[in-house]
Amino acid sequence: MSDQKADFYFRDWKSREQRAEAMVPIVGQLYRGRGVIITLFGNSLVNKSPIEIIKLHRIARQIVDSDVYVNRCFPILEAVSQLDLSPARIDIGNLLTYYDALEEEMSIVDFVARELSSICTGTVTTRRKHQDVVLYGFGRIGRLIARILIGKTGGGDNLRLRAIVVRAAGKDDLAKRASLLRRDSVHGPFAGTIVLDEEENALVVNGNMIRVLYSSGPDKVDYKSHGIEDALIVDNTGKWRTREELSLHLKSPGAGKVILTAPGKGDVPNIVYGVNHHGICEAGAVLSAASCTTNAIVPVLKGVHDEFGIESGHVESCHSFTNDQNLIDNYHDKDRRGRAATLNMVITETGAAKAVAKAIPELAGRLTGNAIRVPTPNVSLAILNLQISRPVSRDELNSYLRGASLEGKLQNQIDYTNSSEVASSDFVGNRFAGIVDARATIVNGEHCVLYVWYDNEFGYSRQVVRCLEELAGLVMPNFPKRACTAG
Repeated sequence: MSDQKADFYFRDWKSREQRAEAMVPIVGQLYRGRGVIITLFGNSLVNKSPIEIIKLHRIARQIVDSDVYVNRCFPILEAVSQLDLSPARIDIGNLLTYYDALEEEMSIVDFVARELSSICTGTVTTRRKHQDVVLYGFGRIGRLIARILIGKTGGGDNLRLRAIVVRAAGKDDLAKRASLLRRDSVHGPFAGTIVLDEEENALVVNGNMIRVLYSSGPDKVDYKSHGIEDALIVDNTGKWRTREELSLHLKSPGAGKVILTAPGKGDVPNIVYGVNHHGICEAGAVLSAASCTTNAIVPVLKGVHDEFGIESGHVESCHSFTNDQNLIDNYHDKDRRGRAATLNMVITETGAAKAVAKAIPELAGRLTGNAIRVPTPNVSLAILNLQISRPVSRDELNSYLRGASLEGKLQNQIDYTNSSEVASSDFVGNRFAGIVDARATIVNGEHCVLYVWYDNEFGYSRQVVRCLEELAGLVMPNFPKRACTAG
């Protein structure tokens, strides 16, 4: 009997592996040929290996409380591939779940055609020409944004990273920049090839030529001379944060708009994509993508406030150490940050709680906040201690947040985990702004405590790229449109 069971497990695995292998070329063709991104409960399948696809199906059980098999999703994907689609994000996990809930008799092919009928237009692009992007600075966030942009090049008519602007360094500068992009101690090796073009002082990354330009200031670069027009400048230095300072970028020929990857000061709009990004194109040429912590907590706070009402609360961020701290004890102009980052937990200030009001004005004055820098290199944890307007049960609150992660306006910002074994390193590379840890949720009547993980590097960088896509008119609709009834 045990031999029969072992044989069953092996045959089942080979069957799933075969289906996953068959998914890869279909997902690739839809993405590069039609601009369609296939997802599974919010996780993109583009550029994923067969093993990664199988693992994503397995992880999906935590979200929908039922098994989601590759063999069952494959017919959904096949049906999608037969349609003449315009660019969109299509979630085959949600399509399968809704199909299973149908009370009428209908084939998968007919069901998928009905659900996607509004995008069966045959339009293959949302822009006539790609949108130029320039990274001003090439630190932790800059290099991750570069990786994301390269991975989203698609057919070439989307966002196109054209240049990186840094301060002049030594003779091996180009090679060192390439090495930092190629190898990352936290996020692992770059998925692709990087070739140096010494003559053009450029990196050729997966076929994208990215010039490395040197400048002593944001107003001292001639982008037009390199064929760069109306570029979106991503300032990831954090050095210039006021409107006056950031406007210096706009004096450089070829610059169109500038977006800061840190909280803007004064009247600079702080955008949390998914919450207050509407009207971003009309908000002027100087913008901020706020902070990583603000991006992690605002979508969850928005969802909770809309459904249950938030009367007051406190936000505590356990944040991984950053480059502005010292590796060993030394002088620092900010309190406590001079102590060795890898040896201490360091209490420090955070503006995230106050910044919430810029995205959700009705919460102004209702939240306090603090932060603790902890000795981990990446992935942070926000603890939301909230007083809400009506009593709620733990199951009701978790069920609502799970639903928000599956469909609706915040599905690309909120992720959800229901595992009792996860730790911070499990969320390295997570594409969402924040991940609700359902097992840690505490509820007592009108008082609740939510634990929200976030990759303060990669998850935040994805939010920045979403802002860039909005500015470029490249935002794709999510399908299916109907609410998921899983679990």
